[in-house]
Amino acid sequence: MAVDTVNGSSTSTTQSSSGQLQQQTLSQSDFLKLMVTQMTNQDPTKPMDSTQMVAQMAQFSQVAATQELQQSFDSLATNLSGDQFVRAAALVGQEVLVPSTAGKLTDGSFNGAVNVGTSGTYVNVQVKDSSGNIVRTISLGQPDAGLVPFTWDGKSDDGTQLDDGVYKISATSGGTAIDTFVRGKVEGVGASGTDGTYVQVAGYGGALLSQIAQIL
Repeated sequence: MAVDTVNGSSTSTTQSSSGQLQQQTLSQSDFLKLMVTQMTNQDPTKPMDSTQMVAQMAQFSQVAATQELQQSFDSLATNLSGDQFVRAAALVGQEVLVPSTAGKLTDGSFNGAVNVGTSGTYVNVQVKDSSGNIVRTISLGQPDAGLVPFTWDGKSDDGTQLDDGVYKISATSGGTAIDTFVRGKVEGVGASGTDGTYVQVAGYGGALLSQIAQIL
């Protein structure tokens, strides 16, 4: 019973507060009625200052226009978010590249890419285990600038087949560190209240739609 009483009091307070907020809101119609009433009951010997009245009307109109513009922007943002979610749903089942410094070796296979900034430089990819030990170095030669794919067969430099699991990756181009990406299939989409639409990528996890570097 005590819980019901507390809940009932809270609900009543909330409704009362909501009602007070609604009553404190002045609509354009209310403003005009108030001004007409003020003009009707004004002192004939001290009429209202027309300049002040026009200034008040202009100020109210500006506020009303700003509120309407904000509502339009909110509506547009909602529509764009919904459209983005629908477009993201079309990616389910497709493979994408997302930025990452780690990926999952599955069934002895790992696919990724590196972003080469300058053509003609020697590019190398290093694969490390959970302890940070380099288990494999993959040479990609001197590729053209852009996203360059690579595949790791899960074997170490000495030919030993390594266990499936998560491995760290890094890459250099001409001795300079460059960005690495992992390849995975989109398994689903979701929406975050603050970050927007994201996709669930196999072997990686969640990635924002804006983070997708390439759709394969």
